Amino acid sequence: MTINCKGNLIDLSVPKVMGILNCTPDSFFDGGKYKSESDILQQVEKMLDEGATFIDIGAYSSKPGADFVSEDEELQRLLPIIDLVLKHFPETLLSVDTFRSNVAQNAIENGAAVVNDISAGMLDEDMLETVAKLQVPYVMMHMKGNPQTMQSLANYEDVVKEMMFYFSERINKARNFGLNDIIIDPGFGFAKTVEQNYEVLQKLDYFNILELPLLVGISRKSMIYKTLENSPQEALNGTTILNTIALQRGANILRVHDVKQAVECVKLVQKITK
Repeated sequence: MTINCKGNLIDLSVPKVMGILNCTPDSFFDGGKYKSESDILQQVEKMLDEGATFIDIGAYSSKPGADFVSEDEELQRLLPIIDLVLKHFPETLLSVDTFRSNVAQNAIENGAAVVNDISAGMLDEDMLETVAKLQVPYVMMHMKGNPQTMQSLANYEDVVKEMMFYFSERINKARNFGLNDIIIDPGFGFAKTVEQNYEVLQKLDYFNILELPLLVGISRKSMIYKTLENSPQEALNGTTILNTIALQRGANILRVHDVKQAVECVKLVQKITK
């Protein structure tokens, strides 16, 4: 199972780690933490040294109820950071976390390698065609509504069954545009209750029927800290436990704030698997 990033085949049969670099002032865990160029470069270098294969840059917070950010502001936040990172670490595989096709196109043209879309093209009708023309890997996530409305839409008769229908439809539409490298993300925390999140994790191996790489992003999320009655800052141990379970149930990419611990999860689970 491989994806093509800038002409290099990335083998996902051994799971990879995607480090999160939030460039927003209001992200739930590290909002506003990386303000200066030196802060950004230090964090990127740290994640690369710890074993991250991808760095995921987001300039629009997708936490529940997040403030709206204009497209111009998103680009003004995002593009200078892409240029900065690639100037100092030119081999870095950057993923851009956006649901806007114009932002995705500008990011790829400026050197990013992957588009990571929380809406699977549902919030911008031009996204799937744009990514297909760019011929870059595309992460499509399950969500209902948008960051401002999603938590009021967590209504399902059968959450996993409905997600399967959603992905089948989105994958088919993407394929019709000629999009090759598709990665699916169940969207933990997006239009799902805590209980629904755990049901999806319990049945994560069901998504293998789609025969596509699976990205899991549960790092320090509320499904962990609300269950443990602590905070995002105290949720690293819980994150590690759930990442381990996700790997055992078929995750190919872990999207995380803490790269070192995730890489260790991969190594240890691989040891058991082998």
